[in-house]
Amino acid sequence: MTIKDIVKEAVDEALSKNQVKEKKFKYPFGKKVGKSQRKKNYVTIQTLNENGTCDFKKYQITDQVVMHNLIPRLASTGYVMHDRKGNPLIILPEWSVEPYSPQTAYTKSLSDGSNVNGYKLLMNKMELEKTDTKKKMGNVGKWIIGIALAAIIGYALISGTGGAV
Repeated sequence: MTIKDIVKEAVDEALSKNQVKEKKFKYPFGKKVGKSQRKKNYVTIQTLNENGTCDFKKYQITDQVVMHNLIPRLASTGYVMHDRKGNPLIILPEWSVEPYSPQTAYTKSLSDGSNVNGYKLLMNKMELEKTDTKKKMGNVGKWIIGIALAAIIGYALISGTGGAV
């Protein structure tokens, strides 16, 4: 091993020890909905304020409506999102009666052309075209080259100039 390899291994070890782990999202204390509260139609609501801050509150859904600041807000199934553990969450802008809906955002991105799926398809197609620029030799070309080689070898054997004297 050279000195360069030893230094490289030492740097790799130091970097692997100091890697920052990605922090998981945690709900604020007392704002997470438990199992018994899920059965009673409670939901965590993330309110987006006009100044860009957000607050978490816990409300109960009654008749697909949540009363937030004495204003009824929609809370039907299209607006409720669930995290990996099944905790219900609604993102509610303070200035709107209608919460954020992932379904409408998805359909809007499809109509606007800003959806990621289209870009993935385009990138895959471009990669396939880039690798297929080299033309493959057809079977007819292989036959022609094979017949030409056989003719050269046959001519050499028949004419007697094969090199063996």
